[in-house]
Amino acid sequence: MMAEGKPKLLVIEDDEGLQAQLKWAYENFEVVSATDRAGALAALRADTPAVVTLDLGLPPDPDGTSEGFAVLDAIMALKPDTKVIVASGHGAQESALEAIRRGAYDFYRKPVDIDTLGLIVERAWRLHGIESENRRLAEKAGEDKTVLGRMITAAPEMMKVARTIERVANADVSVMLLGASGTGKELLARGVHESSGRRDGAFVAINCAAIPENLLESELFGHEKGAFTGAVRTTEGKIELANGGTLFLDEVGDIPLPLQVKLLRFLQERTIERIGGRKAIAVDTRIVCATHQNLEAMIGAGTFREDLFYRLAEIVVKIPTLAERPGDAVLLAKHFLARFAREMNPKVKGFAPDALAAIDGWSWPGNVRELENRVKRAVIMAEGKLVGAEDLDLAGGDAEAGEALNLKAAREQADRRMIRQALARCEGNISNTAKLLGISRPTLYDLLKQYDMQP
Repeated sequence: MMAEGKPKLLVIEDDEGLQAQLKWAYENFEVVSATDRAGALAALRADTPAVVTLDLGLPPDPDGTSEGFAVLDAIMALKPDTKVIVASGHGAQESALEAIRRGAYDFYRKPVDIDTLGLIVERAWRLHGIESENRRLAEKAGEDKTVLGRMITAAPEMMKVARTIERVANADVSVMLLGASGTGKELLARGVHESSGRRDGAFVAINCAAIPENLLESELFGHEKGAFTGAVRTTEGKIELANGGTLFLDEVGDIPLPLQVKLLRFLQERTIERIGGRKAIAVDTRIVCATHQNLEAMIGAGTFREDLFYRLAEIVVKIPTLAERPGDAVLLAKHFLARFAREMNPKVKGFAPDALAAIDGWSWPGNVRELENRVKRAVIMAEGKLVGAEDLDLAGGDAEAGEALNLKAAREQADRRMIRQALARCEGNISNTAKLLGISRPTLYDLLKQYDMQP
């Protein structure tokens, strides 16, 4: 017997006699019954059962499968972690496989063998419990890997960066973040702000490379009404808006030389003058800046002021690339997948082993931004429960060249590649594919199910 508080089993079956038989057979479960789509979905919402048995032949199509598939699709859309076990009549193998493809957990043959179905139901319920616990532990692990309130990492290189930021956050000095595009410089700048005594003030960010040179001065320093054509009202600049808080200057290397002089004066005197203004305005704003450019080379070339550099770079923090953060690519990928699946494609549950091997083997030239974009696209496009290397567009190149984690992963990579090639050569015909691979049809079906591949 299971623990008190019996788990709920939803039986969707239009044969009332069979309903009663199943209800009598499953004394370890609280059995809830439904005979049609409306009743099934109402029970799903009210009782949220972990396991469902579903007869595909439901009214108004009791002799077909269309209504049963519609119910299955609706269950997967509403509660994709539900373990649905479908009934398959004699000779209805194709319907059973189609149900598996649509997200069903397993199938059983009619006429029903109560003991066999009971074993399938028990196994499904236990698997649901294991998966729920794994999700809970994964979420907890994700929380444990969070630094600076929002950055996810387990790499010593990034932990060192986080500790540096935490130490300097309360020292009211300018911080310069140096790193390649996509490494999370704005996230770290927010970390500086939120770890400081200015956390209750505004955090204002501006990308100096994204604003035309003739507008950047107004964006930073503001302007008085009538200062130039179109200045119909007095407008505060970003430096003023961040008064009492933090101003993040991204791509500070793109600030033109004349404006560098004005920014230097602010850093020295802590006052600004708006364009068209005649009075100095005291502003208490901390500057955090970032760039992917080599500012020392720019100083040598005369395109960046050395005195401004030393004012901005009182503390310099170098941010490692994603390739220099061992293990973080997979950790971040799982975080992004959970977020995007929740928002865009709830049937996606995780990564296939070949995807994890590909993520580990890729060099990530676009850093975290590239990883986030690839995972987002893969979650949207994925047809199965698991995102594969092909979904990430990492099935070749670095991903194929990357070493598998172990012998099992290497074998799976080879199996997947050969099965894909054989299916393509046989135009999806299962019998011919099995012959080409030198295996039986049941073995091929087992492999397709194991690797969550679609014929």
